[in-house]
Amino acid sequence: MTTALTSSLADLTAYHAAVDTALNACRTYYGAGDTTLSDAAYDELARQLRAYEQAHPEHVRKDSPIGKVGGGTVSGDITHTVPMLSLGNVHSPEELVKWQASLSRRLGGPIRGGYAVEAKLDGLAVAARYRDGHLVQLIKRGDHAMGEDVSHAIDDIVGLPSKLSVPLTIEIRGEVLLTRAQFAAANEIRRAHKAKPFKNPRAGAAGTLAAKNRPYRIELSFFAYGAVELDGVPFAPAVSTHEELLAQVAAAGVQTTAGSAAGLRVYATLTEAQERVDEIAAMRPGLPFGIDGVVVKANTFAEQEEAGNASDHPHWATAFKLPPQKASTRLVGVEWNVGKTRIIAPRALLEPVELDGSTVEFATLNNPGFIRKLGVKIGDTVVIAKAGDVIPQVLSVEAGKRTGSETPVAFPSSCPQCGGDVDTSGERWECAEGINGTCGALAGLNYAVGREQLRIEGLGDTYIEALFEMGVLGDVADYFTLTEEHLTEATGSAKRAKTVLGEIAKAKAQPLDRVLCSLGIVRTGRSVSKALARQFGSMDGVLAADAEALAQVTLRVNKIGTANAVKIAAHLQVLRPVIAKLKAAGVNMTQPDAPAKSTSGPLAGESVVVTGGMTGLLAGRNRNAMNDLIEAAGGTPAGSVSKRTTLLVAGENAGSKLAKAQQLGIKILNEEKFAALIADYLS
Repeated sequence: MTTALTSSLADLTAYHAAVDTALNACRTYYGAGDTTLSDAAYDELARQLRAYEQAHPEHVRKDSPIGKVGGGTVSGDITHTVPMLSLGNVHSPEELVKWQASLSRRLGGPIRGGYAVEAKLDGLAVAARYRDGHLVQLIKRGDHAMGEDVSHAIDDIVGLPSKLSVPLTIEIRGEVLLTRAQFAAANEIRRAHKAKPFKNPRAGAAGTLAAKNRPYRIELSFFAYGAVELDGVPFAPAVSTHEELLAQVAAAGVQTTAGSAAGLRVYATLTEAQERVDEIAAMRPGLPFGIDGVVVKANTFAEQEEAGNASDHPHWATAFKLPPQKASTRLVGVEWNVGKTRIIAPRALLEPVELDGSTVEFATLNNPGFIRKLGVKIGDTVVIAKAGDVIPQVLSVEAGKRTGSETPVAFPSSCPQCGGDVDTSGERWECAEGINGTCGALAGLNYAVGREQLRIEGLGDTYIEALFEMGVLGDVADYFTLTEEHLTEATGSAKRAKTVLGEIAKAKAQPLDRVLCSLGIVRTGRSVSKALARQFGSMDGVLAADAEALAQVTLRVNKIGTANAVKIAAHLQVLRPVIAKLKAAGVNMTQPDAPAKSTSGPLAGESVVVTGGMTGLLAGRNRNAMNDLIEAAGGTPAGSVSKRTTLLVAGENAGSKLAKAQQLGIKILNEEKFAALIADYLS
């Protein structure tokens, strides 16, 4: 979906909302391969976040995606030989000129070795490690420092031979993707195995790269865009430019971006490089694979080294992002579906139309307010695009093509799944039966096994639906009582059943934050689940917390407010029987990285709120750093002043929180006195 963005973030509440929106977009893009924002919308949101954090360093959240590869939402367990960075980006010729000016300043003058220009393929970045010419390991990028081993997929990738034509020891880096032809073939295979078709090539590539023990094989493609030394072994023969490196990699038998349909060319001037960007953009519809931009980089390694890198991207390269491709078609209907947390979401039903290599029949419509703002009617001709070249979305209405036969979109007066009342009080509508109803049960079960939750590999939507219909899977805890017989019947494979049982056994050890997330608690997600798990340390601690205690934690994450904390508390109580079943099944109920709470520190038993800017001994500490100090000293940090608050720390320009604390008679300390109180913990 496309989220409307303003030119700047007005206050802390807007900042928290923007961080959550960006994190959600990163998780879906770098996880399942989908995205909730277009590339341009995400880049604008990142610009706003960066500007706000520069102006308000005391507000910066630990989980802010700014300056982190994948927004900090991806991880792994294999250390990269050299960090795998992402690329900075530009969206216009003017921005490309600014990038060139920055590069020239770093080089002390104009670039001398030319600009290499190649397509930015829309896939997943991986590192392929060859020793003596044999492919021994394949690793996803992860968080740039650590990646995930996906060597199980090696035999399914075209363009990445198991043995090179020369005995090189080298780490070759590139993109794994589904070409348009492979995407069509993959969905035919999945239909034949009664699995849901992939939504798009990127999501298909992400799912295929992660999958293990499927009863069928899906072919992927690899295109190298670079290489680094492995085990300290230098390249042979030695190369000095990007162009030469890809030629050497290709000579060894690996498919490269230089050998792709878009090719690689080197130009002496930026004007020529920009012309090539335009040429590749014009080629885009006819390319055999998806691209989301064009990469422009310094061709020589000497100038790359001289320009250096930022924490998450190189200074010597940038991606010229291309706008999403668009198409016009007719809106034939709107359907309303109930999601995992009972949100009732609209989806556009379209006359099938070809867009960026795939047939589009559905598109997102965000929420009821979006439909009203757009003024769309059934029968309208609408313009659609793919957000980040992935998820189709309705952009606008071609009102000039109306014939008078169009009809208004019908909004649901009752829940489309259970027939109950609809809660229309929020921006997103939801089933009013809420936590006591059964709406969204199947969606919740699918969500629970995801990579950010219990991470039970091998259980696709079709198998989960079969288990649900068999009556052996009704809630999250039922996953841990499934038998080999149940799984064999649902999947049609005794071998797969044994594999899934092994994955279920591993899921019992997931940390509390993932268990909480898998429960699909209303008004929560990954960030709130982690905050609750770290604050309370155990499931018993979370269950014992009342709405006010929950609000003190959730307000630090996304400003969801006390009213929503009441809903969270109520849903937790409804889930007690499910949680009891999880405990009985041996599922972990603690958070291993929860900070140890001192029972004898100077803040033991205190509920502490910090307001205003920190100076003196506390200077430079943002709100998260202050919260860590409070916890280390035995206290409980809180985001707002209430009757539970026992201490307020007032810094520069303290405002309404100070006034409320004075009104409630709460103890107040200035920065100097607070620093003296916790002096032993300041180091």
